Amino acid sequence: MTEDITQTTIRFAATDGWELEADIYTSPSPKIAVLISAGTGFPRQFYTGLAMYLARQGAVVLTYDYRGIGGSKGKDLARSGIDYPDWGRLDAPAALNALEEAAPGLPLTHLCHSVGGHFVGLMPNHSKITRHAFVSVGTGYFGGHHLRNIPSELYFWWVLGPYLLLRYGYIKPAGGWRGEALPPKLFKTWRRWSQRRSYFQPDLATKLAPHHYDEVTAPIRSWIFPDDPIATPSTASDLLKCYPAAPHEVIIRTPSQVGVTRIGHEGALRKGRDALWAEFSNWLMGAS
Repeated sequence: MTEDITQTTIRFAATDGWELEADIYTSPSPKIAVLISAGTGFPRQFYTGLAMYLARQGAVVLTYDYRGIGGSKGKDLARSGIDYPDWGRLDAPAALNALEEAAPGLPLTHLCHSVGGHFVGLMPNHSKITRHAFVSVGTGYFGGHHLRNIPSELYFWWVLGPYLLLRYGYIKPAGGWRGEALPPKLFKTWRRWSQRRSYFQPDLATKLAPHHYDEVTAPIRSWIFPDDPIATPSTASDLLKCYPAAPHEVIIRTPSQVGVTRIGHEGALRKGRDALWAEFSNWLMGAS
């Protein structure tokens, strides 16, 4: 059925006019629409396999690059002024509107990887979404992560990151950072939040105002994996507390339960994870 799936690349304007790039995957008889919001530093192409799978199950799927990433990079990352909340306040809402336009009349759902689940409360149009699938979504607080991961995180925040900013003006993929290049302001906000268990919550009354975290009521199912050093049960729980009005549940899956040797922080989205993808699809379709 793969040959029946069509993939189209589109460009559209974010809320403030920044041009974003996205891919839309459509099947002949779709039942739902799925917005896939990426993790930090992941280009939209990382989610192509999952998007194709969901389309084969009967979904219209939109993957997109946040500003500063991939096809939405812009011209001068070092001077762009891009901040972390921009992805949720300006980019995700525009992507959801683009999906709604591509799939008129279909229920809108949301699959979030990592930071993709952090910013639902910044989306002024979040109420259009009927349900959320969180995959490896937990706060960035380093103290809640696996102990073996903490030294490398502190190195990234306080040694590698500052060095890359000094030399290049932005976070270049080098020295252990394997994601896409990141803007300087975004990196500094991410680092500041990640030094405290409360993460972004102290900013809700100031830098993140106005917001909609208390208003999100669409149900959230959150998948967590024991070998994920970042999205742990404790950081996942802390993040879900930011959505007090949303019904939620946490699903813990071990690699052996889904027939693989490793999942980690990004493995649930890699090819060959059909057992997990079926769970995501069933939830988004409303079948479980």
